[in-house]
Amino acid sequence: MRPGAAVIAFQGARGAFSEEAARKLAGAETAVLPCERFEDVFRSLKEGQATGAVVPIENTLAGSVHENYDHLVNFELPIVAETSVRIVHNLIAPKGVAFSAIRRAYSHPVALNQCLDFFARNPQIERIPFYDTAGSVKMIAEEGLADAAAIASAVAAGIYGARILRRSIESDRRNFTRFFLLRTPEYARRRPVRAAHRAVWKTSLVFGTRNVPGALFRALSAFALRDLNLTKIESRPLRGKPWEYLFYLDFLGRVDTPNAQNAIHHLREIADFERVLGCYPKGA
Repeated sequence: MRPGAAVIAFQGARGAFSEEAARKLAGAETAVLPCERFEDVFRSLKEGQATGAVVPIENTLAGSVHENYDHLVNFELPIVAETSVRIVHNLIAPKGVAFSAIRRAYSHPVALNQCLDFFARNPQIERIPFYDTAGSVKMIAEEGLADAAAIASAVAAGIYGARILRRSIESDRRNFTRFFLLRTPEYARRRPVRAAHRAVWKTSLVFGTRNVPGALFRALSAFALRDLNLTKIESRPLRGKPWEYLFYLDFLGRVDTPNAQNAIHHLREIADFERVLGCYPKGA
């Protein structure tokens, strides 16, 4: 990476939906760093190969990306922004391949499952899982497969010189994925916030409580008593402590307001563990 250059890491090949999110969050001309695994995305920012990272955190149909909740705790990289991307799945094949020739369709398992109505209408096409949506387009284009297609974004088709055979084949068009933009702790501490002072703000945090009756109720009451609106709560197993959990939650409001500060101080009196994961303008 050139010294001083802004580079955003994301999981997947060029043309992935995560790249679209990266450009929405960091600018259309931002340089990007594709990574094979989510852990590689976090590590590239932690170790300085990237200046930011974009990761999916939940999808309106498939639910939460649990692995990334765990990485948020382990890598301690703050959330500084969020956005949502409308997921449009297209059937893409190498140039010159007709729809009638397609017998296999490659894509990420989540994408395949979001196109089940298409496969029901076309039982001759076999679903084959692949590590990434855009990566599947890259593979079929490079190998010149004459009976195979991929399911991915229209941008991926353009990048790899492939052809869209069927557009918008997802079963439910109300399909959105929410993404976080992560930065280093040093960046988050010095970033200006005045430009977005009129925005609705959101705060994300994680906490753990003792496994006793009413513990979660008392923890959540810290926010209810301050009229803070919770928009998301998610539980994840606590590694090394079977049947105990960490709770991730988002609430509307800036972390530095009196109500939020009082709620967090109250929570710390109850919880065994608590950490703010980020404070950022609420995405559209």
